[in-house]
Amino acid sequence: MKTPESICIVGGGSSGLIAAMILKQRFNIPVIIIKSKSIGTIGVGEGSTEHWKEFMDFVGLDHYELIKETNATYKAGLMFENWRSDGKPFFHAVGVPFANRYSQYKYIFANQIAKNDPYMQYDYFWNNRLPKHFLGKSNEWPVNQFHFDTNKLNDYLTKKAKEMGIDFFDDEIIKLNFDNEGYIKSLKGKQYTYEYDFYIDCTGFKRLLIDQLGAKWKSYSKYLKMNSAIVFPTGDEENYNAWSLSKALDAGWRFKLPTYGRHGNGYIFDSNYITADQAKEEIEKDLGHEVDVKKHITFDTGAIDAPWIKNCVAIGLSCNFLEPLEASSIGTSLQQTFILMHKIINYNDRIIKDYNKSVNDMTDNARDFVALHYMTDKTNTQFWIDAANNKIPDSLAEKLEVWRYKLPIVEDFNHLSDYVLFSASNFTMVMDGLDLFDRECIDRELSMHNYDLKGTAEKIIQEEKKWEKSIETISHKDFLSTIRTYY
Repeated sequence: MKTPESICIVGGGSSGLIAAMILKQRFNIPVIIIKSKSIGTIGVGEGSTEHWKEFMDFVGLDHYELIKETNATYKAGLMFENWRSDGKPFFHAVGVPFANRYSQYKYIFANQIAKNDPYMQYDYFWNNRLPKHFLGKSNEWPVNQFHFDTNKLNDYLTKKAKEMGIDFFDDEIIKLNFDNEGYIKSLKGKQYTYEYDFYIDCTGFKRLLIDQLGAKWKSYSKYLKMNSAIVFPTGDEENYNAWSLSKALDAGWRFKLPTYGRHGNGYIFDSNYITADQAKEEIEKDLGHEVDVKKHITFDTGAIDAPWIKNCVAIGLSCNFLEPLEASSIGTSLQQTFILMHKIINYNDRIIKDYNKSVNDMTDNARDFVALHYMTDKTNTQFWIDAANNKIPDSLAEKLEVWRYKLPIVEDFNHLSDYVLFSASNFTMVMDGLDLFDRECIDRELSMHNYDLKGTAEKIIQEEKKWEKSIETISHKDFLSTIRTYY
């Protein structure tokens, strides 16, 4: 049984900063970050999940300060455009709309699916407007997630981490020293040697620490075929979407994420179908103008088999990587660290095993959720024909045998950690958007309730629509400009 009295984090990207701040807030022990100025950030995705609010509340970050210092915009969810053969878009709201439930049964979802009605709660978000009554109340948020300028986010978190008493060292690790039991004893850098009780690997795809302890990479490539990305900025616009855009293209999909003053963009694609140059040409044709590609990134989606080995845990890209379709990168870093926070004191081999199961469950859950998006009826290119025939993870296939005919419920996820990113509501919204439910069966399940759930659902929806029309809203950009100017 071990209890660390000091923690060393290698890597100063978002995952390293998040881990340091959570652990420093929880424990009154030294926490340091070793970060080399010569190593940049990946910066492919700039969106959070709703778990971001728990992090901010836990470490005490101010909502308005974050908006101003990171050029953040609000994110109510994701819009999927051109993912169906009929071109019909659909939304995945990152929050939990229609939370009303009868036991575990979310009957308002069921009612809308049975009717094939795409109405989403809080319709003003999808028109890029926010309720004006939230202005001037930094402790009240219209939504719980954001889009960020990646570099500004790192600068902001670095500043806040230093204010918390976290020390930073500009150095590059060149050697690991181990004790007789295989634990990391110290790290030798170009400048200094670092001897701490516990180490966290946030070195990204390099996996500088955890690989030397024997971690093995588990590729998800047989399920998730994307392996390349080009990323590029575009300029400011009159208003900002209150959601992330994911638009299906010939060999993958492009994202567009608003930040204050500019937009982050990228094309995530399968290089077996197009080259990076062809991807750029397709993007320019789709947008109608030239783009300045800043990075071409290649990757293999997957995760390591053991995130925690001896006295080292891998967090962030060192632990797992999925294409940024559902902005899972920041979310998994947060959730991993919160789990670690509960388990790091008085740990032993049994606790390490439990931690690894929880994190592996979390990654598999995110993998299954991303894989679900490719179960589309699109056949306009060979990529989409092949994508529909991808191998599906057994864990997803088994659930779909049930969920096609019965709405997902909380109990379907009870074998997983509470820290998984995606649950019944998330899977329900994407399945509905892709028209994967047998709507007659969903209607039958709803109608068989003794209580008039259909009538109750209709009444709630009409009251919701009436309420939405009664409140005063303001454009997303004007909302942010007001915060930046007056608060």
